[in-house]
Formats: sequence, structure tokens, C-alpha cells
Amino acid sequence: MQHARAPRTLFDEILRQLQARQFDRAITSCRDALLTFPEDINILGLLGAALGDKGQLEEAEKVLNQVIDLAPTFAKPYEDLGTLLLRQDKVNEALPLLEKAVRLDPKLEDAHFHLGRALAMQGRGAEADESFERSFALSPLRRLMALAAEHHKAGRMKEAEQLCRQVLQKKPGHVDALRMLGLIAAAAGDLDEAEYLLRQALEVAPDHTPAVFELGRVLKELDRNEEAVEVYRGLIEREPDNPKAYYRLAGALAPAALNREAAEAYRRSLELAPRYTAAWLGLGHMLKTLGDQEGGIDAYRRCLELEPAFGEAYYSLANLKTYRFEDSEIREMKRWSDNGEVEESSRVNFLFALAKSYEDRGDFEQAWHYYEQGNAKQRMLVSYDPVQTETINDELVDFFSTDYFQATRGMGDSDPAPIFVIGLPRSGSTLVEQIIASHSQVEGTSELPYIGRLSKSLNRNRADGMKYPRVLGELEARHFHRLGEEYLRLATRHRVEGTPRFIDKMPNNFPSVGFIHSILPMAKIIDARRHPVDACVGNLRQLYARGQTFSYDQSDIGEYYLQYIRMMDHWDKVLPGRVLRVHYEDTVNDLESQVRRILDYLELPWEDACLNYHETDRPVRTASSEQVRQPIYTSGLGFWKNYEPYLDELVEILEPVLESYP
Repeated sequence: MQHARAPRTLFDEILRQLQARQFDRAITSCRDALLTFPEDINILGLLGAALGDKGQLEEAEKVLNQVIDLAPTFAKPYEDLGTLLLRQDKVNEALPLLEKAVRLDPKLEDAHFHLGRALAMQGRGAEADESFERSFALSPLRRLMALAAEHHKAGRMKEAEQLCRQVLQKKPGHVDALRMLGLIAAAAGDLDEAEYLLRQALEVAPDHTPAVFELGRVLKELDRNEEAVEVYRGLIEREPDNPKAYYRLAGALAPAALNREAAEAYRRSLELAPRYTAAWLGLGHMLKTLGDQEGGIDAYRRCLELEPAFGEAYYSLANLKTYRFEDSEIREMKRWSDNGEVEESSRVNFLFALAKSYEDRGDFEQAWHYYEQGNAKQRMLVSYDPVQTETINDELVDFFSTDYFQATRGMGDSDPAPIFVIGLPRSGSTLVEQIIASHSQVEGTSELPYIGRLSKSLNRNRADGMKYPRVLGELEARHFHRLGEEYLRLATRHRVEGTPRFIDKMPNNFPSVGFIHSILPMAKIIDARRHPVDACVGNLRQLYARGQTFSYDQSDIGEYYLQYIRMMDHWDKVLPGRVLRVHYEDTVNDLESQVRRILDYLELPWEDACLNYHETDRPVRTASSEQVRQPIYTSGLGFWKNYEPYLDELVEILEPVLESYP
């Protein structure tokens, strides 16, 4: 039976809307047309495709199945439904539909390509290659992009970039080529260029989901978290059933100090995809940050139910510092750590978790065996150059002289709001932060990256090659004020409590004390310090999520500690009295005296809450989050002595500074 069809001009207009990724308009146009032409298979097919692209998957499947019932020899709905199911990892359901699509119409290049993907996902490599080749024969540009993707995956960025530019010469505005160039720029660290390329792609196709995801990630790496949040919320508005969108939203909400909202976004992601292990891990981290230790443990255990070889989940349990592994869990970790098929990064997580489990049982010999293995493997996965660290510090010591500070006196932004807590990681900085953040006039924000970002920004657009810190010698008073003002503006993104003061607890800011003083002369700076060997061993026992690449080798961490002491000695010399030094050992042995000393330095009135810091309910994002929720304890003092037989190299390097520590 023949059914009335919509005019060709109407079909072409809806198709244009769909190709322009104007999915809402296309859906509305289809629904309007179907009021008059209810069984027009072409319009129904466009509606199914638009609903699928919009993320309304259940309705899209229903419409496409209706088209197949009405026109069982029409190839396109088989392709669209198969592709839709493949996006949901329903490979077994997608495969016969895609096979039928290419049988009915061998010229459907997209159907051949997606069939190749489905076959590859089933491990049928030879058949997948045949399908890909048929797709490439129908579309030479797709072949170029496939080759570019291979180069990109293998780390051959230059070759991938050349192919993408070839594609753009043939077809300017090719969305996938622009997106891949954005990925390449981001991998090279040029985040501004990456943002530009991804926005170009989204100008061509505003609803291109992969490009939206990458733009959000780049904005997050640029610490423009509010913008990243808006990008992901816009995506969720278009695709309300996309679990990855909620997962990425959660990742952007957390650094913006919206921790509870982040936890809810993770939960929504898991409602949509209950087996999404990355979201379970993220939820565990967020619950830990919020102080819900039991909830965090449950989330990490759920990860392991879904993915038993998930090393990061085991290490996350170990990193709670208060969790104790059972014998069965230790046996499981050993089994996976010895499995040659487990990725090296995951093996590192298992090794550090095993080390912590034996440490908790007092078997320090076995614990060090695993710490040593884990550090050795992680050192191979990171890049750190101790000579470069020393060279950079040479330049800082040479430039930031007493004469420089006399010449720049009175410059910068005089806002007294910032409190910087610096020092070597694992030296008690989180404890100092928790004490201060328990005061009603102070908010603890996070480890903010902005001091480093601002100093590096001074290197841009310098044709003469002059770099930080020497470029500071050419700045005028207004420039120093503007830099301080910009830091405060950036930090505002993380301030949600409305307090007059806030803490920036980035330990690695210690080489930047001179820069901080130059742009924020009224800011307070506290150096959290600990016994050298305890501090260094604390780092050797910690697997960091990112950064701190100096911490996986006794020689590296020992030399880094010496550089830390060297820089702090220099700041004491050229800026006497500027930095308050707080020793972890003094704080543990006489908490009240140190709290009074800290508050006096900060010019804050006494509040008992600072003494009872462990009762303060606030998010804590560092590895010490559970420890600072406990009353003061002394068991961490001299902890390094448990590993003394294995530390000859470290102790020898630290010998010049050990005399001043009993």
C-alpha cells in the first residue's frame, strides 16, 4: 500500500538541519511533517537519526524499528539502528543490522565503517579490515583520517597532523580533522591552540559530541572550570541520557569547589551506566573528599567487583591511610601484580597498595620490597631532570636579590586575603591548612595552580627570548599590581564561603616566594617543614595521581629536598621574617602553642575550632584527608626509622641538613 509522502523540498530542509547537527530543529520539523504524512519512511528515518544523535536512545530505537517494519528493504534504517546500538556497546545486536544494511546497499560507506568497528570489537580482525577497506574505497578522506588516527594512537603526532591538514585542504571545516588537530595541540601542551581548533570544529558542527568532550577537557586543564561545567551542562541538555557527560561534569565541578554537586553528577552517571568503573572510582574519591569514608570504600569495592584487575581502586583504598586489607585482598593484589598482561601503570598501583598493606602489619622489610619495585617502575613512566631543577633555582637565587626587593617595594596588589602554605609534599601542609581553615574567617580552597601559571605567562610573546624571572626586571608597578589582581580573580573561582581570607595550599610554590611577594606583598606565607628523612620517605611511600615526578627515587627526592632547603634559606636571607616556618614535629608535640603562633602571624583572633581542627567538616582533597580528621597523634614522628636499613643513599645525600634535626 502506498502512503502519502512529504514534498522533496521538506525532506531536503530537514536533512540540511540534521547535517548541520541542529537536532532539536530537525526533530521538531520531523514531528510537524509526520502530523500530515504519518508513515513517510524518509521522514521517520530522519526522526530516528535525529533522536539518536540527540541522545534520546530509547525513542530513537522505537522509531527506527517502525521504519524497518514499514520498509524492510530500505537499507538506511538498518544502518542507523545498528550504529545507535553500537554506540551503546550492544555489539551482538548491532552486527546483524549493519550486515543487512551493506547487503541492501553496498554503497553505504558509514555502514561499512561501523560494521568494521563491530567486527573488530568481536575480535574478527580480518573481516573488520575488509569492511574498513570497503568504506575507505567509497571515501578517500575517511582513509586519510583513519591513517591519521593510527599515527595519533601510536604517538606519531607529526604524521597525524600532516594527514589532518591534507584533509582540511580537500575539505575545509572537516570536523574530525579539526578535532584531531585539537587533540594533538593539547598533547603538546598548547592548550590555547587546542581550544581554538576545537571551537572551530564546533562552529561547523555545534553538537559534535566528541569535540564537546575535548573542549570541556581542555578548559578544565586551563583551570577554567566554570566554563567546562557550562560546556558539559550544555551537552547534558542535548543528551540527557549520556553517562559520560555526567562523569565529565563531575570532574569539572570538583575543582570548582562544588564537591557535593560533583558527587551527585557521578551518581547520575552511574544510574545511567551502573557498570561504569571510572565513575565509581570518581565517586569514591569525591566521597573521601567529603569525609564519607564508608561510602568511598563501598565505591572502590564496587570498582573491583566490576573490574578485578583495577589497580587504581586497590591503591585508592590503601591511600585512605586508615583502611586495612584482608589476607584475601593481599593474595588478589599479588596475583594481579605478577600478571604480565596487566598494564604497567596498573601494576604500579598494585605494588604501592601491597607495600601499604604490609606496612600496616608491621612487616617493613616486605613493605619496602614493594615500595622499591613500585618506585622503580613509576620512575620509568615519568620524566624528571634534577639538573634542570637546580638550573632553574640558580636563576631564581641570582635574580631575586635584596636590591630587587628594595626596588620593587610597595608594588603589587595589597589585598591581604591570600594565605600560602608551601613546603615539600608529605610534610604536614594539610594539617596546617586544616588548622587555619577551621577559623571562621578563612576558607581552605585547594592546591591552586595559578602562581605557576602566571609566572610562565610572562614568557609569552618575547621575541628576544627573555624569560621569567628576568622579565620581571622590565615590569612597572602597574604590571605587578595587575598580576596580583589576576591571581585574586582566578582564585575567586574556588572561593564559595564568602570568608575574608583563603588558603592556597600548593606545596610546590616554595620556589615562587619571591614572585608571590612581588605581586601580593600583604599575603601570608607559611612553610610546613618536617624532618628531612621523614619527609622524603613520606614521598617515596606515596603514589601521586599526577606531578611530583621527583618522588620516585632516593637520589631524586634527596637532591630535591636539598634544593627546597636552599630556596627557603635564600628567601629567609632576602626577605627576612616574611615566611613563618611551622615544624610538623613541634605541632604534634605542642599543638596549642603552634596554633597560637600561626594565628598570631596571620593576625587572626583565637578560635577554639582551630585547636579542634579534626571536628571541622570541610572537603579535603589531598592524600592526608582522613588523617586530618583525627585528633593529633605522634605515631608519624620518626616513622622513617622503620626503613632505616634501606635508606643509606638517601641519608648520605641529606647529610648536610641532618645536623639541624635531632
